[in-house]
Amino acid sequence: MLTATPVFENLSEIDHRLAGRKPVVFLDYDGTLTEIVQHPQDADLSGVRRAVVEALAKVAPVAVISGRDRRDVAARVGLARLIYAGSHGFDIAGPDGALEFEVGGGYSAVVASAARDLHQRLDPVAGAIIEAKKYSVAVHYRLVQPEDIPAVEQAVQAVLARFSDLTVTPGKKVFELRPRVDWNKGRAVTWLLLALHLEGPEVLPIFIGDDVTDEDAFRAVQARGFGVLVATEPRETVAAYRLRDPAEVEAFLRWLTERLMLN
Repeated sequence: MLTATPVFENLSEIDHRLAGRKPVVFLDYDGTLTEIVQHPQDADLSGVRRAVVEALAKVAPVAVISGRDRRDVAARVGLARLIYAGSHGFDIAGPDGALEFEVGGGYSAVVASAARDLHQRLDPVAGAIIEAKKYSVAVHYRLVQPEDIPAVEQAVQAVLARFSDLTVTPGKKVFELRPRVDWNKGRAVTWLLLALHLEGPEVLPIFIGDDVTDEDAFRAVQARGFGVLVATEPRETVAAYRLRDPAEVEAFLRWLTERLMLN
């Protein structure tokens, strides 16, 4: 792994990579389009940022691939022409139902049972938030006191021991329990490129994301396109470039839209 270089110090290089090619833009939601917040339900997309994404979607295909439920993230973004993939790509749908794909449909009952178990174990822990989703359940511990975090970790491991069909993926102050299936954001990106007939050499896939789960997507696009890590400070990543925060993501999407409109 290498450290990504700042986008705005490399716009000429990015402009060169865009020459003669058709970009497809994949976006994470939390921490990418919106700032990280203490309560997941408070991560609302601003009207200005929504307008920026909408403008980009008029000149390039845009997909949002999030750990949130697909219906949740689609409602929060609120743009009909986009493709939405929820639960880290386990649930995908395009505009007007023209594109639909689900992975791990037989695991919904297991996920629901695991969520109930986690509630029983963690409801007494102040600050712990259990976010039950269609194909995964997230345990947020951002508001948990440091001395109580081991109790959260123990509860997660106890539930994993009960439900062998599930695995855990760590994120930013969150443990994500999801089906033990060989599927992730990177696999979802690859599937979408094939489904949309965008696998040719003229296509430039771009993935912008901030979390550990986005590294799979960075790997999926690096051979033909590039990943952009959203992080205040440099860290090891397979992404080629870095933006500091969602405000810089907004600025880059504006630049990209204007660049494409000139073609």
